[in-house]
Amino acid sequence: MAPQAGAPHNPLHSASIPQGVALRVGRATGGPLTGPVTRMPALSPMPEPRNPPALGLYAFAAAALFLGVLGLVWSDFAVNWQRVGLAVPHRAALARLAALVELACGLGLLWPRTRRAAAGLLTALYAIFVVLWIVPAVAHPAIYDSWGNVFEELSLVFGGLVLFAAPASPVSPWARRRRLIGRLYGICPISCGTDHLVYLAGAAAVVPRWIPPGQKFWVIATADFFFLAAIAILSGILAGLAARLLTVMILLFGALIWAPKLAAAPHTHFFWSANAINFALAAAAWVVSDALSEPARSARSPARPMAILERIDDYRNRTAV
Repeated sequence: MAPQAGAPHNPLHSASIPQGVALRVGRATGGPLTGPVTRMPALSPMPEPRNPPALGLYAFAAAALFLGVLGLVWSDFAVNWQRVGLAVPHRAALARLAALVELACGLGLLWPRTRRAAAGLLTALYAIFVVLWIVPAVAHPAIYDSWGNVFEELSLVFGGLVLFAAPASPVSPWARRRRLIGRLYGICPISCGTDHLVYLAGAAAVVPRWIPPGQKFWVIATADFFFLAAIAILSGILAGLAARLLTVMILLFGALIWAPKLAAAPHTHFFWSANAINFALAAAAWVVSDALSEPARSARSPARPMAILERIDDYRNRTAV
């Protein structure tokens, strides 16, 4: 039936749709199937809008640059976290090489074309430091300090893997597992909380005395905060919020503990390393919080009726004689 005179043009009317299109429109809009049922060329998927990179990416890049500059200036690793023994041959040269890798990867993370390769290489470097801590942890399993360092370095690996998965194709296995990687990061805060309780006296000694109500109170409280963050991240319940609060807490560690110590002893390599590693740990939590705060997207987004109509109009215009 032809449209009535004076009635507004209906883009779904069979007379205005090329042959074979009506079946596809009827399915997309839930309306009746009208017009001849023939095959039309498949519509290509609508591209998903790309959001600008979150701030965690830039924090992770800045942390890598910080560690790289530190390694070149001191010709050393970030002691005591990047565990490379003093007896290792060519240790200073290896430290400078690691620093150059950190600098290159930190810069590479800032450009979209090199971002994924830089994240992969930086993750591989951090994974080496994880392995170097696993050796003493396995050799002396009763000493928890080594296990604590394993999971601190492992948190950087998880942060790097999240960034490695971010620029991947939406249908690639890495992109689909990005949130899972972020959730697995939740095992690391468990270790941090355990470390606080195992070494309660030593951890309390570094808490500033002027912060009420007391040093041990804050060690126990922050241990509980680590455990709560781990539960939220692993379970997926308020995971993004928990990771963001965890980021803030780690940044406060740097501002209240390590930065004042560095200001009091600016020529001490250990305090420079502590500030750099603390910032890197905060950046990893930041990256994870960004990933967990994004809305979950399915691998195949449902078709949008208005987008389909736009494609139909475009097809009609291109095939009109």
